[in-house]
Amino acid sequence: MGDDKGRLLQGTLDVLILKALQRGPLHGYALSTWIRETTEGVLQVEDGALYTALHRMEKRRWLSAEWGVSETNRRVKTYTLTAAGFEQLESRSDSWNEYADAVGKVLRSV
Repeated sequence: MGDDKGRLLQGTLDVLILKALQRGPLHGYALSTWIRETTEGVLQVEDGALYTALHRMEKRRWLSAEWGVSETNRRVKTYTLTAAGFEQLESRSDSWNEYADAVGKVLRSV
């Protein structure tokens, strides 16, 4: 990906967060770690972008959040997918897969 390696295409972060939270509640650092590890280090989410997206998604009621304590005994805000969030994940996943398939067809063309 050249100089753009690790940068997320606009609109991708939301679907990555929704997918991560499909597995269960996570706090911000755990979300960022899951994305980095799942993509084998190709995608790395900057804190500012992550927390901006989490707050936006919480405001849209795709996520709920509550304060708790992490494994390392730190105060963390843990995010959970709501019913609206599950709907968004399904809708955005379908759209994203369709888009990725279309781009793949172009890249494989001769």
